[in-house]
Amino acid sequence: HQVEAACQRLRACGNVAAVHFMTHFACADERDNPLTRQQTDLFHALVQGRGGDTSLANSAAILHWPASHAAQGEAVSWVRPGIMLYGVSPFPEEDGACLGLRPVMTLTSCLIAVNDCLRGDTIGYGATWRCPEDMRVGVVAAGYGDGYPRGAVSGTPVLVRGERVPLVGRVSMDMLCVDLRACPDAAIGDEVVLWGGGLPVEEVARHAGTIAYELLCGVTPRVRIVEQGG
Repeated sequence: HQVEAACQRLRACGNVAAVHFMTHFACADERDNPLTRQQTDLFHALVQGRGGDTSLANSAAILHWPASHAAQGEAVSWVRPGIMLYGVSPFPEEDGACLGLRPVMTLTSCLIAVNDCLRGDTIGYGATWRCPEDMRVGVVAAGYGDGYPRGAVSGTPVLVRGERVPLVGRVSMDMLCVDLRACPDAAIGDEVVLWGGGLPVEEVARHAGTIAYELLCGVTPRVRIVEQGG
């Protein structure tokens, strides 16, 4: 009920060259939620005949809700891709690779220690994880001070020498520990992939009880950024 009055005020303003229309979806990442279709239909009904371009579609809508970016007469419909530009799925139940997307961010670190632990030894703050047998445990130079989620539970995968190994114990500010039984030749200095190529950030987020958006936005300034062309 406010659309007409708002349009009149904007068009009467000498500083406004043109009036365009946009909305932002609340539930586009839920494929079965009828609210997105209702919101799209209401938006188109409200702007019909008013001229101007429109913009509705975020990443999820681009991929799943074609009516949100279909042409409406002569108006141009602009799309607003967000997380899909990172090669990440906007849908919580699947990874970007399922949609033909490739990750553009890889978070890496390295092993700074490899310890021979005994059966019964505990790992990390709170002693929440106990070694089930004599085993090697690696210490990785990354923690929540770098943006790796403190909520990541034991079993969260990381890559060491391209092999999946599980996180063990709590994530600390500057370090985390991994079970190296699946990678017995791992050594100090080996690269560790925390998410990115070969390890979807969506999977890490699920283990941490959060969403990929939070991990991608949460990398802290102390992490060195290396840009690669291509």
